Amino acid sequence: MTGWKRGVSWRSTLFTVSPPLMIYLDNHSTTICDPLVVEAMLPWLTQDYGNPHSGHRAGVAAADAIDRSTKSVAKLIGASPETMVFTSGATEANNLAIRGVCLHPRQKRRHIVTVATEHPAVLDVCEDLKRDGFRVTVVPVIPAGSPKAGVVDLDRLADAIDDDTVIVSVMAANNEVGAIAPLYEIAELAHRHGALFHCDATQVIGRIPINIAAADIDLVSGSAHKFYGPKGIGLLVVGGGNRRVRLRPEIVGGGQQRGLRSGTMAPAMVVGLTRALEICSQSMESDRASVLAMRDRFWNRLRGGIEGVELNGPSLDGSERLVGNLNLRLASVEGETWMAAAPDVAFSTGSACSNVDPMPSHVLIAMGLSESEARRSARFGIGRFNTMVQIDRAADALIGAIDRLKKLI
Repeated sequence: MTGWKRGVSWRSTLFTVSPPLMIYLDNHSTTICDPLVVEAMLPWLTQDYGNPHSGHRAGVAAADAIDRSTKSVAKLIGASPETMVFTSGATEANNLAIRGVCLHPRQKRRHIVTVATEHPAVLDVCEDLKRDGFRVTVVPVIPAGSPKAGVVDLDRLADAIDDDTVIVSVMAANNEVGAIAPLYEIAELAHRHGALFHCDATQVIGRIPINIAAADIDLVSGSAHKFYGPKGIGLLVVGGGNRRVRLRPEIVGGGQQRGLRSGTMAPAMVVGLTRALEICSQSMESDRASVLAMRDRFWNRLRGGIEGVELNGPSLDGSERLVGNLNLRLASVEGETWMAAAPDVAFSTGSACSNVDPMPSHVLIAMGLSESEARRSARFGIGRFNTMVQIDRAADALIGAIDRLKKLI
């Protein structure tokens, strides 16, 4: 952020110093790091930079900051401080959770259950574990056309879990269509057969309330950059319920974090994650109301200005969809073409982590859409720092782009 000067509020200069040229509507991919979070992190980068595993005063101060942060995060998500492990992000947390459980030397079960619309950070891990002899059952979701489209099919999930199932991995909310999973019911189904329940809560933490203990979830993954924190820091909650959770560590060499994730911890990053989650907790209701109003206005503008546009995923009227999510399907224009024709609006055609793959969205295909329909789809994620003015400007740009493209067809 060039032009920022010491003593000037980051928040007050956020949109006046080197403002982005784009209207950013890709908040499922990543969020801006809240300036208040940056302010909280700075001292731990420039002043109190001691190694938290050193015994001198600077190290003890850093360790104390991590300890306070751990307790704060645990309280905000309904977990115990001793269950917290900080990682580089949700991808590492998912790997540690699933591989750690399955490959622990005392683990004898050989069956994994997951869902067809999971993030690649889960699906690819499960696929990789097949090489170690595990069976993997991929459960379908409720198909397109239903008000609950994209939500896991609980009947099929119940049928898939058996007494050889070691872990059931289901995300709390889908990163493409915003479908929210019934976590309490899933936990009960998994535990009925003695399996552990892992939940990738990356899209939920900071957006809607979550109480891990109340939901009886055994392993929960998250990533700070999805809730206005820094990139490069995530978390994994390990155990704390009625079942013992054993993990084989993926990273060894130092024994930090109870030996589950070795390596020097980064106080600035942990403080940043914590401050971001605290702000989300304080502003969750106001953020939700603001984002919901913007989403509804955006949807109404687009469907009023673009002929044949349709909604992918759960109904906007129910409680099964994240309020900031819109996944839309066009009548004749591919999402990638729409993006190219509207360069001043940042949105996507699927998971940011799958953009290296030219295939259409696996989430939309799993919901029963054709390859053509999936390619004609686009995802929008509205967040805290968006405004109604931006929403109107974005709608105008996107509608104008479609009008120009139709003339070329």
